[in-house]
Amino acid sequence: MSEADDILRGMRICKPPEVLAPANSPAAEVADEPSSVDAAIAQARRIGALLQRVVSFPAMLGMLLAGAAFGVVRSFNVDPDLWWHIKTGDLILSTHRWATTDPYSYTAKGMPWMSCEWLGDVVFAAVYRIGGLRGLEALLVVLAGAVILALYAFATLRCGNSKAGFVAAAVLLTLANASFNLRPQMMGYLFLILTLIALERFRQGKQRAVWMLPVLFMFWINSHGSWIIGLGVVALYIACGLVSFQVGSLEAQRWSTSERLRLETVFMLSLAAVAVTPYGVRLAAYPFTVASSLPISVANILEWQVMPFNLIGGKIFLVLVLGFFLVQMAFRISWRAFEVLLFLFGTAMACLHVRFLLLFVPFFAPLMATILARWAPAYNKVKDQYLINFALMAGIVIAMVHYFPSRSDMNKKVADQFPAQALAYMQQHPVPGPLFNSYGFGGYMIEAGYKTFIDGRSELFEQTGVLDDYMHITMLKPGAMQVLNGYGIRSCLLQRDEPLATVLASIPDWQKVYSDGVSALYVKRDGGDVHGQTAAESVPAVMSAQAR
Repeated sequence: MSEADDILRGMRICKPPEVLAPANSPAAEVADEPSSVDAAIAQARRIGALLQRVVSFPAMLGMLLAGAAFGVVRSFNVDPDLWWHIKTGDLILSTHRWATTDPYSYTAKGMPWMSCEWLGDVVFAAVYRIGGLRGLEALLVVLAGAVILALYAFATLRCGNSKAGFVAAAVLLTLANASFNLRPQMMGYLFLILTLIALERFRQGKQRAVWMLPVLFMFWINSHGSWIIGLGVVALYIACGLVSFQVGSLEAQRWSTSERLRLETVFMLSLAAVAVTPYGVRLAAYPFTVASSLPISVANILEWQVMPFNLIGGKIFLVLVLGFFLVQMAFRISWRAFEVLLFLFGTAMACLHVRFLLLFVPFFAPLMATILARWAPAYNKVKDQYLINFALMAGIVIAMVHYFPSRSDMNKKVADQFPAQALAYMQQHPVPGPLFNSYGFGGYMIEAGYKTFIDGRSELFEQTGVLDDYMHITMLKPGAMQVLNGYGIRSCLLQRDEPLATVLASIPDWQKVYSDGVSALYVKRDGGDVHGQTAAESVPAVMSAQAR
């Protein structure tokens, strides 16, 4: 066919439809409708584009982070509070009621107590009912993966460079993993990062994202007390846009009237959402109680201690903070007032209480990623190797499935941390009560159905004076045995090598009746044989009749 023939053919093809076929003819109707072939091609292209995003280089980096998070939590180091959280959730699922008084201990029985993190408790209990210990491990993997992926997304969104976002998230994982345990605070951690993502998207012109915040806060208030931090972040974000200024490397831009009104509306709706709880607005007071009236807990519980700069985590934290200031002095990078104030707040809180590393990590991530983006080359879609990405991602998934702990491994890990064998012994050999127990054993005893002297709900026991007495006894202060006898204690379930166990072993009035690698059980010799129910026996915790 000649070039002239090609041109003529093109002219025929390009003629208007009304020339090629008479009006109202079947051919004209077909010409007016999209070709099914064209629609199929368009659909195939959309699917192909989606698959490319799923196995793109940034997605592969996210999978690497998820795999690293799995490696961190695979050891399943269970927080002692997990067990009473599960018991609380199980009671709510069974009775459809929320506690108003303490249902678990005999020392604070009948005292006011709210299940402040009830939504997280219900999630844990439901997963435990369905999947047992392996279900809990799977939940921990999902939560840890969600947190690190959200952190990666936030850092990348701020700096516009997935490689810089990945490095920042990978480095900060070494600090974030301290908070990766099965407590409702994991949900609060995730909600905080999602709040920061919504605010950053708003700054970049995608303003619909902030409308999810009131719903998020409704879940947050019922999951963990850190909602107050999230609400403070939103308030600070609004305040930093009320004026425009440039002071050295610090800058702020004023909101437009429509932006300010939208943010203020979202804030007021979020504030209203914190009243949507089974306890009404009373639950909103919980963070203020913890912050203002628990001096003994703050002074003695590990997570409330100051940053331990002698440990590796403290050293990494110090290097990151000092490194930021050195880079800032060298390059004079401009920062928004909002993100600098958050960084300073997160740094100060982490120095005061090590548990607040969970604030420092998301507050520092965008700053670190922005600095790294100065040297990290941007992602180039043209150079992406999708097959290699897919192979790496598939390998990570296969490795996670292969190395997921077995049921027997997890049972052993729990038995290595908690008095599982001692409680089994007590089922077969009832001991006299009341029973004194180590602080870290209380949650496990609650889940097993035992009444406790003390457990991880430190705010309850500090308010009732029990925590002060417990510290007096276990720290062997003068008169410790008199305080113990004042409670009429007839048996003690203790960590095997704690100081009180050593003292009881040397006192003729006390006899060690059981011991293993984790715990030791002591019974007072004049206790005699006890038959029937005692405070030390397994008694299902019944929720107060005053429960809602």
